[in-house]
Amino acid sequence: MIIASDLDRTLIYSNRAIDEFGRPADTMLKPVESRDGRWISFMTNSSFIALEALFRQFLFVPVTTRTIEQYRRIRIFQEELLPRYAITSNGANILLNGKQMEEWSESISQKIKNEAATTEEITALFQKEGCHFDGIKRPVEDLFFYFILNNPLPVGDKQMLSTLLAPFGWNVSLQGRKLYFIPKVINKGDALEFVCRHSGEIAYAGSGDSMLDLDFLNHCRYCFIPNHSELVHDPYIETPPGMSVTKNHGVLAGEEILNRYLLL
Repeated sequence: MIIASDLDRTLIYSNRAIDEFGRPADTMLKPVESRDGRWISFMTNSSFIALEALFRQFLFVPVTTRTIEQYRRIRIFQEELLPRYAITSNGANILLNGKQMEEWSESISQKIKNEAATTEEITALFQKEGCHFDGIKRPVEDLFFYFILNNPLPVGDKQMLSTLLAPFGWNVSLQGRKLYFIPKVINKGDALEFVCRHSGEIAYAGSGDSMLDLDFLNHCRYCFIPNHSELVHDPYIETPPGMSVTKNHGVLAGEEILNRYLLL
């Protein structure tokens, strides 16, 4: 059986996210991601112990919007715990034993050509509509892009963008300061469905914090979402019944989710 989980702001937390949500007193943190010789993301020690137990009992599949390169910065999945499958780039890529599954990536590239507007067309649309984003733009593997915002984006503005882009086959998601624009054909749900078929396993349980996670959470029998998440606080997002919201927030929400998996 598969346990599928988003990573950032669900199971692992950057220094910025820890500052945002707070670090509980006496909570020991385990560093899990490094960049340029310094640790930049963490989970609690108890979370890591629970994750080790999950690896022994289930087929654990990381599901992330990170690129392949960004995913590989997470040291625990390169050195200590080695997932058989990992879904990256919001579902555009699937890794099998650490290697990219070209069959899947090529099928996604074809779908983008047939079913979604190009990045250039979306950029032209923003210019036409006078949309300006106060932040730094980052491309993702020539597939989609996001902005690291300098100031918070009102929920109403995000909904306006969603309405604007829907006819062009693109989604919008706000995760902390990152505002993502992604073609709808690139989604975690289709990728997880492919992993289920390829592995012969079922999606037993899952967890995530953003609108981009809904596609794959809908495939899971049991779902957990952190109470600090976009799925909880955006009134325009309709979450299916049966999704369980954590009592804790921040790093302790990640710990709670992992421990609740072990009780299933």
